[in-house]
Amino acid sequence: MKRVEDFTVVDHKWLNYSSFIIELEAPGDLPDIQAGNFAEIGIANSPKVFLRRPFSIYDVNPAANSLSFFVKVVGEGTRLLGETRKGDNLSVIYPLGNSFSKPVSGRVLVVAGGSGIAPFILYGKELHKNGTDITFLFGARSADDIVLTDQFKTLGNVLTITEDGSLGEKGLVTRHSLFSNRKLSFDLIVTCGPEPMMKAVGKISLERDIPCEASLENTMACGFGACLCCIVPTIDGNKCVCTEGPVFNIKDLKW
Repeated sequence: MKRVEDFTVVDHKWLNYSSFIIELEAPGDLPDIQAGNFAEIGIANSPKVFLRRPFSIYDVNPAANSLSFFVKVVGEGTRLLGETRKGDNLSVIYPLGNSFSKPVSGRVLVVAGGSGIAPFILYGKELHKNGTDITFLFGARSADDIVLTDQFKTLGNVLTITEDGSLGEKGLVTRHSLFSNRKLSFDLIVTCGPEPMMKAVGKISLERDIPCEASLENTMACGFGACLCCIVPTIDGNKCVCTEGPVFNIKDLKW
């Protein structure tokens, strides 16, 4: 069941020049939250930002009744969120959306570009608990944009690729040598990041006959399917990403 609650900022850590982790404490016990779920956060005391901002839930700490969010500053709303301090209150609508599939065995490939890493610590923890073998492939423009790899390495194998070659291999994510293996022995691929990257990953998964799920990053102003900002064409007609997603099987998308 969706909740609208005032959370308190309990921690705020910058990771690089544009990204940070913000931890928010709930006023009471948290409901069940799954990897892929997101929240809509209100930006307080701003005459310029009227709409809430959607963020994937990065991590959950049930013992502290807190949620963490990975945020990349891309506009006025995220910039203002980056200026919040411990003790500030933020209105949060949560948990929203659906979740990724969680195989109880086998091998899973996680492909993320830029801020697309946001849902995957929680997902990695869920899979790791099941004993699933996980490979994380992260791509970005440069080494400065690759963050949190040490945390992901506790959950699986981490591969990196950067456009300028400053970390890992050089090139775009789908040019990584991992994909040169025609067999690609994974039971599931999940991806989040820029749409062109996800489309390319989806194409590879179809060619190799591997199930693939993508978490879409459409603009989601309300989280309830009322504003129709986040419509995506599917084989079953147009759907709201906020209520029918954000996770979709790529075979259902008109890509």
